[in-house]
Amino acid sequence: MTRGDTSQLEKTLGHAFANKDLLVRALTHASAINGSDAGKTYQQLEFLGDRVLGLVVADLLLECFPDAPEGNLSRRLSRLVSRDACAEVAGDMELGKYLRVGGGRRGQSPATPGVLADVCEAVIAAVYRDGGLPAARAVIERYWLPRIETMSGPLRDAKTALQEWAHQRGAATPDYAEISRSGPDHAPEFEIEVSVGDMAPGRGRGRSKREAEQEAASAVLRREGVWSEG
Repeated sequence: MTRGDTSQLEKTLGHAFANKDLLVRALTHASAINGSDAGKTYQQLEFLGDRVLGLVVADLLLECFPDAPEGNLSRRLSRLVSRDACAEVAGDMELGKYLRVGGGRRGQSPATPGVLADVCEAVIAAVYRDGGLPAARAVIERYWLPRIETMSGPLRDAKTALQEWAHQRGAATPDYAEISRSGPDHAPEFEIEVSVGDMAPGRGRGRSKREAEQEAASAVLRREGVWSEG
């Protein structure tokens, strides 16, 4: 199978593209084109796919948990559309097999979890632009509904939980520091480090500082056994 053969991917998605160029574009990394035309890569589609994914998952959550309070729904939504979740779905779709990349330097691959997460959203946007919201919803339901139905683990606010835990131990209020920012302006990725007293710091990544802070706090809570790994 060549990287240009997307017929198997269409079967995996359950959507046959009328405009196959949309899918090719969703699978094209900037290294595969000449210049920096985002219109020829997955970047703009990823921007759209993020919004389509959020809308559909929010609607699915309302259907699955009609009596849940808004805060509970928001925390579920945040986890389900996170970069980690999208990277997992990209793995289920085997998008790395189809990613169109340039030469690059030997030993280095652009198919990082972050890139694959973005490509996953770009593919969702390609389906949306090709077949409309019903088609995009069908793909999202195929991959996200099982995750919604089997979702486990704590849904509390990680930053609040970490602060409460730290104060119970007599430690200072957790301190958050930005370590790095990468990615294009329309889809940045932040890395945040949280320090709690004299214990080892924790780090997290996210598309906003708030998301990265939550991930950093969660990392500490899981490492210290306050939260389970679920």
